[in-house]
Amino acid sequence: MVIVEINNASASAKIALQGAHIFHYSRKGEKPLLWLSEISDFEVGKAIRGGIPVCWPSFGMNNPNLPQHGFARTALFEHTSTKELDANTTEVILILKHSEATLTLWPYKFELELKVTVSDKLTMELTTKNIDDKTFKITQALHTYFPVSHISDAKVKGLDKKPFLDALTNEQLTQSGDVVFEEEVDRVYQEVNSEILLTDKDRTIHINNEGSSSVVIWNPWIEKGKRMSAMRDEAYKDFVCIESANAFDDFRLVEPGKTHTLKATIY
Repeated sequence: MVIVEINNASASAKIALQGAHIFHYSRKGEKPLLWLSEISDFEVGKAIRGGIPVCWPSFGMNNPNLPQHGFARTALFEHTSTKELDANTTEVILILKHSEATLTLWPYKFELELKVTVSDKLTMELTTKNIDDKTFKITQALHTYFPVSHISDAKVKGLDKKPFLDALTNEQLTQSGDVVFEEEVDRVYQEVNSEILLTDKDRTIHINNEGSSSVVIWNPWIEKGKRMSAMRDEAYKDFVCIESANAFDDFRLVEPGKTHTLKATIY
């Protein structure tokens, strides 16, 4: 599997061309900011378990014609440029274009660009360009896996009083206080317009999103965790997914010749 590896004065990162999948990022002298399953497949056609899968042009299973989370996460992107902006900042651009295979699955012409900026922060800008003659609808997510010291120590702040869909019960509910993890969690929060914090016993991770008002919080817990591919049975204790998204009610319509950018910055 072909990867782009970045080392600069402030941080290091690794990105697989398959899926434009960032699977490592850490600041110099610090622990990784992304969780990666130690038994993940690194095989063509199989999604990497951990890091930041790109879910596009469909999040979840809301388009029955597409695989779960769309086709981008196993598609081969083209590496178009790497720029050293300064000693501390590196910019990588990866692009996916429509092909006969994608048109069979999803009948639209597009250009999808992921710009990754590696510095003391990790910034991702996922830009969808419609080069077709008809409007299309997208749902999408940067499905980020964050490591935690133990799931019982993790709290997500910044979602108090936000409405959410509980995907496990299909109920529309409202968050009260911090999100904590005592069972399986699969929620799509809406009306999110401020910074989200993941607090652990030894650090706080900041997540800032633009071009998005929805956030997905996920942990498979015990039983589902055992059924997940490329993941140890006990791995659910080690991560929380906080996904920068355009999901459900936050879908986007992209008109011919127009673009939409989902941006996430984490540090």
